[in-house]
Amino acid sequence: MMRSLKYTFPVIVLPFIVLTAISWGGLWSFYPVLFAFGLIPFLELFFKGNTENLSAEEESVERKNGWYDFLLYFMVVIQYFMLLCFGYRIAQLDLVWYEYIGMSWSMGLACGIIGINLGHELGHRTKRYEQNMAKSLLLTSLYMHFFIEHNRGHHKNIATPLDPATARLNEPVYKFYFRSIIGSWRSAWHLEEYRLNKLNMPFWSWQNEMLRYQIIQILFIAGLFIIFSIIGPHGWASGLAVVIGFIFSAIVGILLLETVNYIEHYGLLRNEISPGRYEKVKPIHSWNSNHSLGRLLLFELTRHSDHHYNAGRKYQILRHFDASPQMPSGYPGMMLISLFPPLWFKIMNPEVKKHRDQLKSIVD
Repeated sequence: MMRSLKYTFPVIVLPFIVLTAISWGGLWSFYPVLFAFGLIPFLELFFKGNTENLSAEEESVERKNGWYDFLLYFMVVIQYFMLLCFGYRIAQLDLVWYEYIGMSWSMGLACGIIGINLGHELGHRTKRYEQNMAKSLLLTSLYMHFFIEHNRGHHKNIATPLDPATARLNEPVYKFYFRSIIGSWRSAWHLEEYRLNKLNMPFWSWQNEMLRYQIIQILFIAGLFIIFSIIGPHGWASGLAVVIGFIFSAIVGILLLETVNYIEHYGLLRNEISPGRYEKVKPIHSWNSNHSLGRLLLFELTRHSDHHYNAGRKYQILRHFDASPQMPSGYPGMMLISLFPPLWFKIMNPEVKKHRDQLKSIVD
């Protein structure tokens, strides 16, 4: 019971700190950002990662425990509630410029951690209603194409030159942002075109999910503008302020995702068996972190090696593998370090070399 209750930590804490930022304003508007990328990385300096795995019996029980799924479903409702609260507060047009930035940045944290991260978790489920929840969460970051590219592209091509979301050795994160964002969007179009061709369906039709996603996202932005132009005290000015703030938040959420993408596979490569064909994805092809606070905050995303080894495993039963390359710290701290390329290269390049040498010694 206690094992499942621990995941109420992010469910309670994340909405609380974001709503606090929105309600209190002032310097508190930056509170969630300082919490996630200040307090959490600092605390993780004093906590070692937990490598413990569930037994087969425990895993069987936890897999069937509906509480874990309920928490995800509940967060869908919470995400939209926070977005409405954010919109209402922005629509008042009574904020100092830094409050506007702080609140939008804090809402962006929710877009990244809840909107995209939990959309990612639900997007791997097989039930239609869970996949629809995933798409609704991705909508709050204007990143619905992630549903296509991540599942049908990234998981197939990770740790190869074919994957735009795999960071190359010595590639700065800022260069990676452009390559990954543009490359993933284009890849999603190609993947959808390939699917439609196999089904003998026309590309320019409502059956094209990518086309649908673009229309839905435009309508969502237009809906926010209309709603808050009507209920806001300053008419169209209120609606425009909300739309600008929301787009800023969505961009923050996207950059958070791409920063995670950057650190998850940095410098890792699968062996090419023949031209264009690579070895099977293994736990050695993703960077792992067992630091407990980061694991909770990101719903076990940091046990990424097992996720790519078996994408169908739910977050509560992801495992540690001794052979997986391990991050020196938790994901929040490593994301922060990645923003300073010289420091990142100094820390991670030796780790990449060490991992490659270990693999080479095993083969030899």
